[in-house]
Amino acid sequence: MPRSLTFATILALFAAFSAAAQSQDSSASPQSGPQDSAPPAETKKPKKVWTNDDVPRSNGGVSVVGDPKNKPKPTSSKPVDAQYVASVRKQLDKLQGQVADIDKQLVDLKNFSEGEPSTSASGMKLHKSYSSEPIEVQMRALRNKKRDLESKIDVLLDEARKKGVESSQLR
Repeated sequence: MPRSLTFATILALFAAFSAAAQSQDSSASPQSGPQDSAPPAETKKPKKVWTNDDVPRSNGGVSVVGDPKNKPKPTSSKPVDAQYVASVRKQLDKLQGQVADIDKQLVDLKNFSEGEPSTSASGMKLHKSYSSEPIEVQMRALRNKKRDLESKIDVLLDEARKKGVESSQLR
């Protein structure tokens, strides 16, 4: 008997707690307080999504990006010093010649490593000395040197561009 009494008591307590929880949930929703004084977030105006069809019908101009005050100023159209252009052209020719020489050396080394004849005119280079470095090391050094020369060319072209020299003037 005490066992059934304990079970009945637990069942009654469970029913009472669930009823109390339901009444608290229902009374919490109609409750008014300081939370209702703030404007709801849904009253904000929705953002306009522009499509290609909307642009021609717009009354004013459409600002794509940025502020008109921050527009880059057009470069001045004053003539560039001819001596500067000539010196830059001379430096570029020298650097590009060095890059072409390195390319030829790389082809020769690649052909040598594959057992093919040299691409040079006679096949022998009497002014060159014997190198004990492996061919891969020599090729890597030449590639690094070529990369350095190409970066120098890029820097030279950037400086010329900043001074107003057109790329067509350097050819």
